[in-house]
Amino acid sequence: MRGLWPGKRGPRARGRTAFQNSMAASRWAESSYAEVAWGRARAGSTRWGWAGALSGALIGLICFAPASWLAAGVSAATQQRLMLLDARGSVWTGSAVVALTGGPDSRDQAALPGRLAWTARPSGWGVAVVLSQECCLHGPVTVRWVPGLDGYTASLTPPADWVGQWPSAWLTGLGTPWNTLRLGGTARLLSPGLTIESTQGRWRLAGGLDVELINASSRLSTLDTLGSYRLSVRGEPLNASPDSRRGNASGGPAQITLSTLEGALLLSGNGTWGLAGLRFTGEASAADPNDAALGNLLNIIGRRDGARSVISIG
Repeated sequence: MRGLWPGKRGPRARGRTAFQNSMAASRWAESSYAEVAWGRARAGSTRWGWAGALSGALIGLICFAPASWLAAGVSAATQQRLMLLDARGSVWTGSAVVALTGGPDSRDQAALPGRLAWTARPSGWGVAVVLSQECCLHGPVTVRWVPGLDGYTASLTPPADWVGQWPSAWLTGLGTPWNTLRLGGTARLLSPGLTIESTQGRWRLAGGLDVELINASSRLSTLDTLGSYRLSVRGEPLNASPDSRRGNASGGPAQITLSTLEGALLLSGNGTWGLAGLRFTGEASAADPNDAALGNLLNIIGRRDGARSVISIG
């Protein structure tokens, strides 16, 4: 009668107890696993929530970044020589007043009339910006910028060969020597298209541009008009083959030519613009050697050598 003794259990009782204990332990383990899984799910949901919030904030910041950020970037990139004043709108769609200055701490500043408007949009791996300005640009001008692993590509696509024109007096904002020359007339930019490729500090220019100064004048001369002039910059042809481009990966220098279209002041010169920087040699002289009205101007333009003034850069 062992099973009747108090405090003692038979084999069957001990088996039921072990089974019950096992079931209780199993339920406790399942409950613990459930709590751990729930905790992990809650932590994961929290992380995903924060990630979503940050992603939304970042997208909103990119989409609605104020135009003042673009103005600050342009100012820093040009050492405060090109300024976007009173910038309105966003980085993607906005407008501003364009001004030239003499740089930090300079009091020289000249702004264009009207406002420059821009619209930017993603284009492949880069961004395309369409510029328009009623006073100066000859229709919408597209500038495309594509970053690379070790450089970038920037291209200019005008609506026609004539890109735009600006008052020459705008250059006085750059300070010396432009504020001394006080040029009058019109500066006109012409280009069939221009592409600059930069790779590891080396660059290549394809296409070209012409800057024409029409009916130029200066306060340093008593003449009403000095003349009209053209500065040409030429790189490789825009339709150069890939093989020729690879052969010129080091960035062959662009050729620069200065010529006189007409006028009492004669300007001429040649140079290059490449890895070694800008190198230019030219001269200025009077069509009439006895024209004293150009004496002061020739003294400022370059180094006097008899009747001519020698211009040397680089």
